[in-house]
Amino acid sequence: MTRQIQLSWDEPATGEHHQFIFTTPIAIGRKLNEVLTDSQKQQFSQAILRSPQVSAFHAVITAAAEQIFIEDRSTNGIRVNDRKITPSTPYPLVSGDTLKIKPYSVTVTALNLETITTTEVAEVSQVVEAGATSAGIVAPKILFNDDTVLLSPKAVRPQQENLLLPDVFNRDYVSVDELKLKGLLSPNDEKDYVALGGGLGSFTWVDTLRIYGVKQTQIAVLGRGNVKPYGRYQLLCRNSQIPDYERLRSGSDSCPDNIWAFPGYALREAWRDAAAGRLLSAGTHLWKVFAEPAFADTYTPRSGDVFAAIDREASRIGWYSDRYDNGYNMWQQGYIRAIRKTLDDRYVIAYYDPNRVAKGQKLCYRFLVGRYLHISTGYAAARFLPDLLAYRNRTGDTQSVVNAYENHEHIYQHLKQRGGTVIVRGEGIVASRIIQRLDEVHQHNADVKIIHLVRTTKTEPNQFGVAQRYRENGWEFQPYNWPKATWGGDMRARLEAANPPERSKLLEQWGGTTTASRTDWRQIIQTGLKQLWYEREVGEVLSVDRNQQDGITISIQRINFNKREIIDANFIIDATGVEAKPMDDPFFKDLISTYNLPLNPFDRLEVKNDFQVNGMENGGGRVYAAGVITLGGPYAAVDTFLGLQYVAQRSAYSLVRAKAPGINPLQGLSSLGQWLKWVTNHVP
Repeated sequence: MTRQIQLSWDEPATGEHHQFIFTTPIAIGRKLNEVLTDSQKQQFSQAILRSPQVSAFHAVITAAAEQIFIEDRSTNGIRVNDRKITPSTPYPLVSGDTLKIKPYSVTVTALNLETITTTEVAEVSQVVEAGATSAGIVAPKILFNDDTVLLSPKAVRPQQENLLLPDVFNRDYVSVDELKLKGLLSPNDEKDYVALGGGLGSFTWVDTLRIYGVKQTQIAVLGRGNVKPYGRYQLLCRNSQIPDYERLRSGSDSCPDNIWAFPGYALREAWRDAAAGRLLSAGTHLWKVFAEPAFADTYTPRSGDVFAAIDREASRIGWYSDRYDNGYNMWQQGYIRAIRKTLDDRYVIAYYDPNRVAKGQKLCYRFLVGRYLHISTGYAAARFLPDLLAYRNRTGDTQSVVNAYENHEHIYQHLKQRGGTVIVRGEGIVASRIIQRLDEVHQHNADVKIIHLVRTTKTEPNQFGVAQRYRENGWEFQPYNWPKATWGGDMRARLEAANPPERSKLLEQWGGTTTASRTDWRQIIQTGLKQLWYEREVGEVLSVDRNQQDGITISIQRINFNKREIIDANFIIDATGVEAKPMDDPFFKDLISTYNLPLNPFDRLEVKNDFQVNGMENGGGRVYAAGVITLGGPYAAVDTFLGLQYVAQRSAYSLVRAKAPGINPLQGLSSLGQWLKWVTNHVP
């Protein structure tokens, strides 16, 4: 089987960025032309890295079924996400993984899931050297998968969706003893606590449990792809133009790696800057924390600093097994298919294990039993505007019309080299970052033009009581999507005390699309308007089609005018966001229909104030949920760092009251002791 794989890296000597498309199998090395036989040259795509630290034939990337693998064939070694892999042994990769090949950090992106025909292979450049021009790169053919963004969940796991579960599992209440008798369950498959999702929501819950005294061996984590808890989030950040050196644009008052939130990101960054002699920079970070947003721009950390801090904490608590002699790894890869209650007051999870494919085993489900579950699977789909999705389905054009959460680097490369017009749709945090990146491209090529297309424009900003958001040039400013009082103040208490219909009304009044009021970004908009390379258009889209110049034509109906207007552009970027409605996901659809679970007015899971899922009680067993899947419940900012930690704390309190095994209250001296362990990087 062949797959298209994108490899991207920065040249260590020059800093030049390279991004190329290859077809598997891919050979990576320094002198491939010299060491490969003629038949191997016909077989392999070749990625040549010129550093003398790279072996002549360093590694090979292959594809099998739905999985891709890398095999180290060198004497110099390879690290995948900072973990050294065993030489001459295939190691599974997921989209977004980073390969450390001596001085190179190579990012792997899987571009499609279907088999490529021989004709298509012949049309792809088979040899690419570092230093070669990237001007002629073929832009990737985007198909969504679990490791990028899901547009159509049913298209992601076709084999899994059609695979029937065993009869013993197809009941509302499953017998654990029967699973054992049929050889479907071993003692290692039974845990007290199971986190489903494997992302930041799972990480904050597991981190809290470990700090509350729960042992590593009592916990299992099922994740879809990257072992790093921030892997999917990092990929979405990078695709939406927030690389590791760029600052996050959403709420980051809390620290996912530190439930005490002291020292916070600003203090840590100020300390590093002061130690390096950058006293003004250090003072600026601290000033922002005290003066934001009235007298200073809101402080947010660099995404790379957040990820590095999470790495440290993940190692400390045993998310990664390398810190522990027992070799037990809480995290395991699994695509969750269904949950059933058991006859002994627990829950059994059926999941597909992709590692069995890697070992040549027959595709089948595995099972995991737990008494306390935590579901935090993140966003189910990209919110692709209907007219744009219809255009892509009709034309097959995935290059001119893209979602902001897709890898769309080819657009910026094209604009930088040739100029052109881009239509940006959406007016929130992601749209603001996309426009900032386009401004950076415009500085290289003055022929770049941005048309910011919105459906309607409000004459008055959102208002609640006497509080009102600030508006400027059509943008509505607020550091976060929700007022800060919803995070821990009177608004939070009011929302928690309200019933579901009242919560819906309050959230509609408090919410709305916003972006942070950053001085530099507001200057970009003002300059663009003045120089006419940024325009804001308001209208309802009537049609999206190709034009004769091989670009895009959008026909819009101007608001308040009975006039049809045509806009021509080279690209359209949809920055309207992501969705998380449970019925769009086969797993949630099965769970909701099996147990007739209620949904709240936002069509999300209905949860109690401690975030137990209503309808999933099973004797002493409990199921908790976190993240955007609970929007409309007792907390507003559920998809922020603080929101995930708030849910983890509330569920931990609930487990302490229920006298769950191994968990103890965190109070006074015990909290201080655990904080000191965190400071000194000792295990909980």
